[in-house]
Amino acid sequence: MSSTAPVTTSINALLNGSKEHINALLERILEQRKAVAPRLNEAMRYALVLGGKRVRPFLTLQVGQLCGASETSLNHAAAAIECVHAYSLIHDDLPAMDNDTLRRGQPTCHIAFDEAIAILAGDSLQTLAFELISRPDATLDAKRQLEMIHVLAEASGDRGMCGGQALDLAATGLQLPESELAQVHIHKTGALIRAAVQLGVLAGHDSAQAHRANFDAFAHYLGLAFQVRDDILDVIGETAALGKTQGSDINANKATYVSLLGLDGAQQRLHDLHHKALHALAKIPYNTEILEAFADHLLNRDH
Repeated sequence: MSSTAPVTTSINALLNGSKEHINALLERILEQRKAVAPRLNEAMRYALVLGGKRVRPFLTLQVGQLCGASETSLNHAAAAIECVHAYSLIHDDLPAMDNDTLRRGQPTCHIAFDEAIAILAGDSLQTLAFELISRPDATLDAKRQLEMIHVLAEASGDRGMCGGQALDLAATGLQLPESELAQVHIHKTGALIRAAVQLGVLAGHDSAQAHRANFDAFAHYLGLAFQVRDDILDVIGETAALGKTQGSDINANKATYVSLLGLDGAQQRLHDLHHKALHALAKIPYNTEILEAFADHLLNRDH
């Protein structure tokens, strides 16, 4: 890790600034689209722009900046990763899946609109992600851009996020061993967090590619830590802060780290994963202090 001066701006200020940037970017992307079906576009905007922590695009932007990526490449990649995340939330909330009625402090997309429009909005956000990341980019060679498309596709599908959701649904009502529970979340939550980091590296200079494995290890442990903290917050958090119904996983009889390890055990696992994430960062010869601060922030977040 670099020995440059410590980060002087609080991580909250950095996150807020990044969130404003991403929100403005997403609004601009949607505004530039000529709506064929206005209600569908309203549902897309509702799910994409209104609320959200913007964790994944923050990682893409920060890692990409460390790796010397251009602003254009990073904006396309950051917007794409958030489109995939938003689409996944729409579909996860549907009655056929998690049957949630509250997301980001407001009615879920299928409640605010209807199930058919919600499904189409999710489908449209998924394809918008690939429209964005495949746009001609003079700062990237075609091979690198194809690799970015491949990373996002694999992280989104049956070998990543969708596969994890299928495992999660199959595990409802079961008490999984920790190794199997980890596999659920490595795919359901972790795959897109890893993709966010990998996109940032791939958008960067050729020299940054040598550090991709360590960035990937950081993202792997961070993704698991993020899910463990989510499981803890499902027990100790408040609905108003979470933006979704407190205890929703317990009520749905889902396998969680808290149900498996207990609250104290889950807290210990969270600290173990946090330590491993920081250890991976320490192997990267860049100034990773913002990423370290971000990992600390996720350890203590309340929503």
